[in-house]
Parts: sequence; C-alpha cells; structure tokens
Amino acid sequence: MTATRTADFRITLDGRDLTSRIEPRLQGLTVTECRQDEADTLDLTLDDHDNRLDIPERGAVLEVAIGWQGEPLTSKGKFTVNEVEHSGAPDIITIRARSASMTKGMGERKEKSWHGKTIGAIVGAIAATHSLKPAVAAALGKIQIPHIDQTNESDMAFLARLAKRYDAVMTVKDGNLLFVPIGEGKTASGRQLQVLAIARRDGDQHRYHIAERENYAGVKAQYHSGAKGATKDVIVGGESEKNLKVLPEIYPNEAEAKAAAEAEAKRIGRSQATMDYTLAQGRAEIFPELPVTVSGFKPKIDETPWLVKRVRHVIGEGGFTSALELEMRDDPTTDRHRSHFRHSK
Repeated sequence: MTATRTADFRITLDGRDLTSRIEPRLQGLTVTECRQDEADTLDLTLDDHDNRLDIPERGAVLEVAIGWQGEPLTSKGKFTVNEVEHSGAPDIITIRARSASMTKGMGERKEKSWHGKTIGAIVGAIAATHSLKPAVAAALGKIQIPHIDQTNESDMAFLARLAKRYDAVMTVKDGNLLFVPIGEGKTASGRQLQVLAIARRDGDQHRYHIAERENYAGVKAQYHSGAKGATKDVIVGGESEKNLKVLPEIYPNEAEAKAAAEAEAKRIGRSQATMDYTLAQGRAEIFPELPVTVSGFKPKIDETPWLVKRVRHVIGEGGFTSALELEMRDDPTTDRHRSHFRHSK
C-alpha cells in the first residue's frame, strides 16, 4: 500500500519566513513556469475570514520552494508582487506575483541600433543594463549579426524577436538572462539535462493532439539582394514551390533569412503533435525545456520524444499536482521524428 504524501512549501517575504503563518490559511498556491519571454508567475489564495492578514505591498518580493514533506524542497525562485485582491464573503486575499528577475526596465521601450555584434555581445550588453548575468549557449553566442534595429521596442521584446529568429529560448531565471536553443536538452553551460520518464499510471488526465494545419513541406524567407528594391528567396525544405510557409519579413541578408526559415521549420516540426498531461503527484523538479519520454499510452504517443513547454505546479485541497504542456522534441538519437526540411534556393 502506497504511503500518503503531504504537500509542503516554504514562502518568505522580503527574507522573512511566513510559512507557518500562511499554511493554515492556504487555499491555493500555483507556480507557472514558462519557456519563452513570458514571466514565471506565482498565484496565492489565502483565507482571511478573521481579518488578521495584512495586504502585501506591490513590489514586495516572495521567495517560494515547493515539494513534499520529509523531502528536500525545490526552489522556484523569487517573485515580485504586482497584483493583490481582497474579496468576500468569505474574505480571501488573492496575490499574483511575477518572476522577480523580470525587471520593470526590461519592459520599457527604447530606440537602438546594433552593428556588427554577436548574439553573445548583444545579450551580454542587455544583461548588464539590467544587472543580470548572461547565460548564452556557445553556438548561439558566436553568431554574428551585421545589423539589427531595436525600434520603439523593449529589451524583452527585442530579445524575444531575436530568439524567435534563431529558434532559441530567451528568458530570465534567478538573475540569469538565458539565451539557448529550444529542445537541445542542455543548459546554457552545456550540461546535459536528464530525460524525464513518465508512465501513464503517474497521472490522471491527458490530452494528445495532432494538427495538420501546420503541415507545410517547407519554409520560404526573402532577403534584400543588394540591388535596389530587389529580393531573393531562401527555401528550407520542400522539393518545389508548393505548400511552402512564406515568412512575412524581408531580411537584410541571406544568412539571416536562412536562419529564420530554419527556425520556423523547427517550430512547425514541434507543433505537429502536442500533449497535455497532469501528474497526480506533483514533481517540483520539472521545468520547461526538460526532455520527456512517456509510456503506457498508444504506441505512436510512446514513441514520440517530448519536450516540456510549460508546467503549472498546484498545491491546494487536492494535494500537489503538476500539469505539463508537451510538444514534439527533435531527438538526436533517431531520424524518425526529424523534420524533412532541406536547404534549397
């Protein structure tokens, strides 16, 4: 008989441990971790029937760790309170906080042009501006950008656009500004991530979905050829001009057009199949970009290499669950799920 496990957490406010005060009042705690430019979020719902709770100030910093009693808790980082609501009856306080490293300054629009810089140099400069530590994958960091304009665009939006062009993850975690390839299965330092194995018996809900609407044969991108007003095409994949996804932007040169087409081809490949899966007993160590294998479903599902796109950890009356959003992963150990896209001009 499986022993009953009890969810556990630790919350500090500006360094003060509030766990013992919050625990008897906790109605719900949700940590949502995202892969891309969205901030991780913390949602807290607390019972205030006796009117003895203080409403936290916006800008207050909460630090959260979650897991199971009797086991080491997993830190989920620091969150800055940006929304508070008091409602009733019965009276409750609802708190929403965003990843503390996602500074306000990163959302302010600015004008800047970048000339002859590598991605590593660009990310490093922006990280320094916001007192963050750059963590850029070596292969991406070496890519030279001849020219790119940041026009009425925040640093966050600009980096998100640059990351999309090179099929990379751009996010802020624990004071680090990350810029790494999607689905590579490695940290920015090059450390290999352990593949998470999940069996159907571990969960109680799933949804597998296959979409044909993005089933393009290839991707076409245009770039300025040097002659006045003239453009040329780069086609990644597709043996003819049929069934191509055409990118709307005209890129400054062939290299950037090719990179954008390759990135879009990879995104299309990952979106062919998706899966939502809820673990009956939460696993706090799960985070976006973790490679996953599943078993106990249909053979087609079990054979697909998966990647965590988003995870929502929930502690409440129902215990502790983890809801995963998965997408297809390009598995380097097999060609079966590799995209058939090829280069052509």
